[in-house]
Amino acid sequence: MNFESVSSSPVQVSNACFHCGAPLRGDALVHDGRSFCCAGCRTVYEILSKNAMCEYYDFEKSPGRIPSLRPAPKYAFLDDPSVAARLLQFSNDEVGVADLPVPEMHCSSCIWLLENLQRLDAGVLFSRADFMRKRVFVRFSTRRTSLRKVVELLASLGYEPELNFGTDGSTTAPPPDRSLYIRLGVAGFSFGNIMLFSLPEYFDPERTDLASRQFFAYLNLLLAVPAVGYGAWVFFRSAFQGLRRRIVNIDVPIALGIGLVFLRSAADVLLQTGPGYFDSLTGLIFFLLLGRLFQSKTYESLNFERTYRSYFPLAVTVRKEGAETTVPITSLRPGDRIVLRNREVVPADAVVMEGDATVDYAFVTGEAVPEPKRVGEVVYAGGRQTGGAVELEVVKEPAASRFVQMWDSFGGATERPGRLLTLSTTVGKWFTGGILLLAAATAAGWWLLDPARILDAVTAVLIVACPCALALAAPFTFGTAMRLLGRRGFYLRNAAVVEAIAGTDTVVFDKTGTLTEPASSGLGFAGKPLDPPAARAVASLVRGSSHPLSRRIAAHLGGGAALPVSEFREVEGEGISGVVDGLSVVVGSAAFTGTPETGEDPEARRTRVYVSVDGRPAGRFDVENRYRAGAARVLRELGSARRVHLLSGDGDGERARLGALYPGFASMLFRHAPAEKREAVRVLQQGGGTVLMFGDGLNDAGALKQSDVGVAVTEDVGTFSPACDAILDAKEFDRAGAMVLFARTAMLVVYAAIGISLVYNVLGLWFAVRAELSPLMAAVLMPLSSITVVLFSTGVTTVLARRRGLA
Repeated sequence: MNFESVSSSPVQVSNACFHCGAPLRGDALVHDGRSFCCAGCRTVYEILSKNAMCEYYDFEKSPGRIPSLRPAPKYAFLDDPSVAARLLQFSNDEVGVADLPVPEMHCSSCIWLLENLQRLDAGVLFSRADFMRKRVFVRFSTRRTSLRKVVELLASLGYEPELNFGTDGSTTAPPPDRSLYIRLGVAGFSFGNIMLFSLPEYFDPERTDLASRQFFAYLNLLLAVPAVGYGAWVFFRSAFQGLRRRIVNIDVPIALGIGLVFLRSAADVLLQTGPGYFDSLTGLIFFLLLGRLFQSKTYESLNFERTYRSYFPLAVTVRKEGAETTVPITSLRPGDRIVLRNREVVPADAVVMEGDATVDYAFVTGEAVPEPKRVGEVVYAGGRQTGGAVELEVVKEPAASRFVQMWDSFGGATERPGRLLTLSTTVGKWFTGGILLLAAATAAGWWLLDPARILDAVTAVLIVACPCALALAAPFTFGTAMRLLGRRGFYLRNAAVVEAIAGTDTVVFDKTGTLTEPASSGLGFAGKPLDPPAARAVASLVRGSSHPLSRRIAAHLGGGAALPVSEFREVEGEGISGVVDGLSVVVGSAAFTGTPETGEDPEARRTRVYVSVDGRPAGRFDVENRYRAGAARVLRELGSARRVHLLSGDGDGERARLGALYPGFASMLFRHAPAEKREAVRVLQQGGGTVLMFGDGLNDAGALKQSDVGVAVTEDVGTFSPACDAILDAKEFDRAGAMVLFARTAMLVVYAAIGISLVYNVLGLWFAVRAELSPLMAAVLMPLSSITVVLFSTGVTTVLARRRGLA
């Protein structure tokens, strides 16, 4: 249903509210040919209709039933800046970012509505729902709206956030739910006692006197009530919530099976026609709850998202006692002094202590608008320093998961989940509907053949089938792959990237900083040696840049403490400039520094970096091109299944050497500026290629973003570009080929896991339809299917990764 079809449809005669489904009482409110029970439902419909969002009703009818409407004054406390600051991940004069827990998120329409908040409030810039964590990530304009209004909008739609404050100012997760253990205990108590009271029936059903038989039957009915009413309520509640919103979830057939057995058994006892099936019923509930507990524990122990986040490797330079060292952000503590260079990411909320920072919050806000920050001002985690080197003092401990979430959200609404992941989230609806139809057909068949077997057959059909295994195959396989690759220094933005890598057929490599290894390359200076003031000025300037060649030159020059740099500027693919101790210094290409290129050797195996001081050429650094260990093997491995291209900003003096390194290049393009690299990738895509690009993450940011999958190869993971889809630690470059090929292996594991799930369901249903599978055994087998698929996905993925040397 689209907007036009809703607005142009004829008047609908109904005795229920179009929005929430509640019965109409008295005079109904009519709008747009539809009836509403109250002004609130009509208003929400008007908002959806006005914003062309009536496709919301495609997901479920009456989606607005029983919204959690709250009076506005409840959230007045969010107007207090100190309170809002504890909930916001980021805030400035333009943008605010919040990550809010939304426990009421339960289905596809919830996700759709929560990811379209910007169509309900123009102040919301972007929103993303995380169904597994039951959270919504919201980026909003602080000029157009506020945190209070965002929370009120969520609450008015029925998604009231849980605003619980921890001692560190962050929202905390609710305490663990122990009700499942209590339900399991109640069901086990009922099951055990009913089995005990049923012993006479088991051993000698004919000779037991009628009075005692009837007494124990009523006692069993009494014991079964708490097992069904409390123990199994988790299934009934889930099924009811789904049906109330016109969603048939997996708990519907389970609840239906339990209800049928209980009603049949109760009727037998009350009508004195038999003892009922209370032993099987309570055993069924007990094993279903035990299976659910086992599932939750299994998933928790294998939760790839948490494990992946713990391996996220953001590192930062820390200054202690005058010396600099690199440490992971997880070891940072308030009071630590950190040094940031141009394009490095701020790892934690901190205060500027030395130097003038210019922070770009595109990583957080999605817009690259640098903000000047002076000494004493606060900078937020996730910003990127875009000037020279600065020193900050950490004021709040960082969290790796925060960077993962911001990175995952950076791509915005254009990101699309993978095909298999989408299949995983939609298969349940059709699967469950098919099971209900099969149960009805089974009942009809046994009604004609042997009515006494209907209950067992139908109950087994309803219980044994489970689409969960189908839905879990892709997330757990890809999640395990992410975790294993992360251990080897290959960090993926999200699970969909594994599938995206497997689907690429073209690979593009940058040369400098990607295939070459600047840190170990030989370096010499051509020209008159720099005098000490000029050498120190050049060293101070290049220390402010995170580019691999700048790092190499800084290490070569050495020297004492860096001098302050003003007017720092770095141009992608060209060079850097600034004023140091009164000297105007420019380092970069010949054109950027204004140095004429004379005596150029077209076969030179080096990259040339020119230097200009106060407008006069001062010589050049010759950096010998040394290719990374294993580069030839990586090219061969990827070239076996994909077309391989080279893009470089340098001259073509390395063409022959590159051709010898790997003769199979489909093309080698040189002297390409960053914008030209991006255009070259676009041309490959227009030619039908699905492009995987390896670049340095700095000069190649545009090309990485243009690629279907962009991989930033970096010596320092703190300098990666948020535009990329993956980060490859340069020290693990020799494994790049195996890592990429492993993505296709993971796809094969997914297909195998789906096959196992299908075989299980087909076999289980075959015996259930034939009445050869008891409901009790079905209750035992149902959760085992999900657990089997999860263990298979994670286990086989790990074994295959180990065979490739990745685990």
